[in-house]
Amino acid sequence: MNSKKSHHYHTLDWRPLGLALGIFFVISFILCVTFDLIFPGQAMYESWMRLLPGFTWLTWSSFILGIIESFAYGFYIALVFCPLYNFFKRMFARK
Repeated sequence: MNSKKSHHYHTLDWRPLGLALGIFFVISFILCVTFDLIFPGQAMYESWMRLLPGFTWLTWSSFILGIIESFAYGFYIALVFCPLYNFFKRMFARK
């Protein structure tokens, strides 16, 4: 009999996580811009201007740029998070 333990674990794939996070951030950005337009007294656009380089309030080109940058942030998080998660998952699976 083989005394070695077999460790089965599932790793995260950065591609579906990147798409999911990217789309989540795009939806959140669109909802926040819509909220700012409906309730200008409670607007968050100054935060968007700090978080999204080149974003200004509110032109079509700036809106599209905000969508692109929001999606890119989601993909960036997936590219950093997945390898870290997979590394630690492997490390704890050995114990």
